[in-house]
Parts: sequence; C-alpha cells; structure tokens
Amino acid sequence: MQEGSLSLMQMAKISSALYEYQVNKKLFYVSILTSPTTGGVTASFGMLGDIIIAEPNAT
Repeated sequence: MQEGSLSLMQMAKISSALYEYQVNKKLFYVSILTSPTTGGVTASFGMLGDIIIAEPNAT
C-alpha cells in the first residue's frame, strides 16, 4: 500500500460519509479517477460513485 495508516483511517471515514450522503440526501455522486489512482482510493471511495469516469491507465 502506498497510503500511510492515517490516510487509510481517513478513507474509511470518507467512505462512511459518502454512503450517508448518497442514502440520506438522495444525491448523485460522480467519481473521477485520474492517473495514477492508488489501490486504496479505488477500493474505498473510488468505486462508490453512481457514475465512474476514469482516464486511461488510472489503476
């Protein structure tokens, strides 16, 4: 993992807040992945979007 331990904890908090945002507010979330996008970001909140847009080689 390229992220540090503090970053990993923050990703969990962001994912939780994003879930609340989508469920309670009924709002639309677009996730845009640029290159490079690290694995932790992709796994946590990068894939939670209603629409996911990625540029080539965004892994």
